[in-house]
Amino acid sequence: MDDEEIKTEEPRREEQPKNEPEGFITGRKNPRGRLQFLNIIGQIEGHVLLPAQNKSTKYEHVIPQLFTAAEDPEIDGLLILLNTVGGDVEAGLALSELIANLGKPTVSLVIGGGHSIGVPLAVSAAYSFIAPSATMTIHPVRINGTIVGAPQTFDYFNKTQERIIEFIARNSNISKARIDELMLDTSKLALDVGTILIGEEAVREGIINSVGGLRDAMEKLYEMVEELRGSGG
Repeated sequence: MDDEEIKTEEPRREEQPKNEPEGFITGRKNPRGRLQFLNIIGQIEGHVLLPAQNKSTKYEHVIPQLFTAAEDPEIDGLLILLNTVGGDVEAGLALSELIANLGKPTVSLVIGGGHSIGVPLAVSAAYSFIAPSATMTIHPVRINGTIVGAPQTFDYFNKTQERIIEFIARNSNISKARIDELMLDTSKLALDVGTILIGEEAVREGIINSVGGLRDAMEKLYEMVEELRGSGG
């Protein structure tokens, strides 16, 4: 009698979930819509690498993912969670401009802090929240390292600052004049100029729309998604 060939079935391999891009998490599908979360933490890293021990958000990683969020028909809205100390002005403004013109409902939530270039990032969303204990620091443009002591250097700083002020005013309910006042206030910070706004103060100044938390931000974003659907968008 010939030996029968014994066949053994290989154990089924479960399909591995796709790795989410750095800083991005895609929520589960539900009848109200599917949301994507963008986490901006630490320092906004621009054209120069930060030391390895620094927590950072790399703008070159975020830009292509914003494009994907805009193009993906399964993504209905974007929630930006901010806890940043600021960082590279060019990189921060680049991300802010892309978020402001994403073409889908966007909501931002400042938790912890949304300082410096984090202010344009916070107001770039169509609607913004700040946690009651979160802070936002508004101050003039700064630079590290050697600079040329010439009038042209001051003009460059002034133009860069104007770009930031113009973006904030265009995407929030605060005037350019008031932003300038907050930036140049000498009574709020020791050995420095600028203003720290805590929670409700940022709302009263017209920078942020509402005080709230994660549930409030998600609920608002779902409402915006549903409203867009209802209008046939």
